[in-house]
Amino acid sequence: MANIANIVAFDGASTPISHTFVPISITREKGMIVAEWRESVAGLPAYASPRITMRMEKLKSGIYRVESRVVVPVMESISGQNAAGYTAAPKVAYENTEVNIGYFSERSELVGRRLVRQLAVNVMGGVSTSVAPATTGPAVELFDLLVAPT
Repeated sequence: MANIANIVAFDGASTPISHTFVPISITREKGMIVAEWRESVAGLPAYASPRITMRMEKLKSGIYRVESRVVVPVMESISGQNAAGYTAAPKVAYENTEVNIGYFSERSELVGRRLVRQLAVNVMGGVSTSVAPATTGPAVELFDLLVAPT
């Protein structure tokens, strides 16, 4: 199985910035494996940091359900102090979330799972030319190989 490790990803900003997500935990409960990563951002509390969660479970029907979730919290802006001079600490205003879920038969093969994953990635990215599919990384291993980080 894949060892859990840091995940490095670039954002979609006009000047892309590298984000490093460090492993936080792996839990195994009732046939479900859940791995969590969090980006450490200076000056932000842990609950306000971007995070990644990956899950894998085999349903009673024999179908594998795999999920990759990326969450980026957005902090509220502070607009000043009250009459007594107190300024409240900022809180999370909302969270932007992207979830990708795959359902795969226990009879499915790697080539078929990779095909559907790559088609979905290319549709989301508007890719209309030939590109080599990604074959490594924690999400690729989860969707293509049905292997969760350990």
